[in-house]
Amino acid sequence: MRTFDFTPLYRSTVGFDRLFDMLDSGIRSDWPPYDIEKLGDDQYRISMAVAGFAADEIELTQQGNSLLVSGAKAQAEDRADAFLHRGIANRNFKQSFSLADHVKVTDASLENGLLSISLTREVPEQLKPRRIAIGTEAKPAGEPRQIGQDLKSAA
Repeated sequence: MRTFDFTPLYRSTVGFDRLFDMLDSGIRSDWPPYDIEKLGDDQYRISMAVAGFAADEIELTQQGNSLLVSGAKAQAEDRADAFLHRGIANRNFKQSFSLADHVKVTDASLENGLLSISLTREVPEQLKPRRIAIGTEAKPAGEPRQIGQDLKSAA
């Protein structure tokens, strides 16, 4: 994976800290591999391959429109001499996902080394589009009146 160093730009710009933070966080690591599926209009699933991790070693945190998935292996005694080949990754990870407005994590499960995170978009009723009926009440024909004319005639 190629990484970029934005340090020289920090020295020559003022007020662009958030932009550089977004660029830094936009560079995503390749591990653990994951899929994002759209299951329906408002249903999504993130599947991550986390072989070797137990459920208590993985943490999911949703804060606002950000979902952070992190895994930390418990430190075991080093048995490097017992392994002839070590192909299963044991390193810690952090993976961040930006969620759209009103998307919430509804469920998470770990089965056969695959972490499945179910997401649902729940738009509040007051924000959903609603159809407004157009009235067809007939107005009585007559002279057009100015606003406030009724007040003068009543006095």
